[in-house]
Amino acid sequence: MRVGIMDPLIASRPAVDSFTRVGYLSAVASGVDSYWVPDHLNALFPRSLWRPENTGAARIVPTVDAYLEPWTMLGHLAARNRIGRLTLGVGVTDTGRRNPAVTAQAAGTLNLLTRGRTILGIGCGEREGNEPYGVDWSKPVARFEEAMATIRALWNSKGELVTRDSPFFPLRNAVFDLPPYKGRWPEIWIAAHGPRMLRAVGRYADGYFPAFAHQPEEYAQRLESVRAAASDAGRDPMAITPAIWLPVVAGRNRADVDEALASPIIRSSGLLASDEFYAQHGAQHPLGAGFTGAQDYLPQEMDERTALDRTGEVPLGVVRDIGLCGTPDEIIDRAAQWRDAGVRHIVLVNYGPMQRSMRKGLASSLPFTQVVRRLKKL
Repeated sequence: MRVGIMDPLIASRPAVDSFTRVGYLSAVASGVDSYWVPDHLNALFPRSLWRPENTGAARIVPTVDAYLEPWTMLGHLAARNRIGRLTLGVGVTDTGRRNPAVTAQAAGTLNLLTRGRTILGIGCGEREGNEPYGVDWSKPVARFEEAMATIRALWNSKGELVTRDSPFFPLRNAVFDLPPYKGRWPEIWIAAHGPRMLRAVGRYADGYFPAFAHQPEEYAQRLESVRAAASDAGRDPMAITPAIWLPVVAGRNRADVDEALASPIIRSSGLLASDEFYAQHGAQHPLGAGFTGAQDYLPQEMDERTALDRTGEVPLGVVRDIGLCGTPDEIIDRAAQWRDAGVRHIVLVNYGPMQRSMRKGLASSLPFTQVVRRLKKL
């Protein structure tokens, strides 16, 4: 199993990149294969809950919405990456607020700086990072499909003028003359869920990289759909890397894990799941029937009372099944189920530091590191 680590990429104290520096060095020491940064303007956790009484991390990270810009930080990491030589990825950028030509240039530049160790993770995005900033959210999948065609057209142009009709990103004698690294562009890993997005993975992607709440059996089914779409497009279906993004809550024992899962910020992550996922657990979604999950979530609109009430309605079983939660032994057993479903590259983000106790949050880094090292042997 290949393993990656996702950086939270939130401005911290004493230096804005303190978390990133510590996280990157820890990743190198743990021998992981890849290091990732998210692309958000604001958090997928309710900002109203980000207080020291709810999460110990608030003492180090003043605001949960202070996201650093990912391509800038990836360039910063690339300058430090000569020793670790990790593959660097964005997980994931979107095609709503970022023009695909600019994304093609950013990923191509990073690929040159890292000497071919770059992954462009990309998806259609979430409402919270687009609609509040004036980006049309009416046709995110159609926009995504056109963005992918645009990126591939520019990368394949070999410096020739490109003209392409598109309802979203028309090109008129466009020039893209940045060279690939030794003839290879960055791998594209697509975050996909629905049928059209799964077909897009088969048509355009080098990796299938979902980041939403689902079960290993569902992953295996969707991976088959991806491979069928690749075959239909005349591509090698087995050349697409089966990957996944999963949050981790690790503890020395079950009591520590349960305490962490019940803390407001970590428990609120259950609101990111869809009502379909809740139905699998015999529960109703706190945000109502038909709620689709992270893609349509607007956490910044919740006041503290509402956020606490809705979070209190999240069953701990839902939170537990969203990611990898438990002791190191329990997490490895669960990860083996994802491996058996086809996953070959697992990208982890450590939720442990967001629990109520700062001391226990920091202590959770030890079992998390144990998990990372054991996953490499899975």
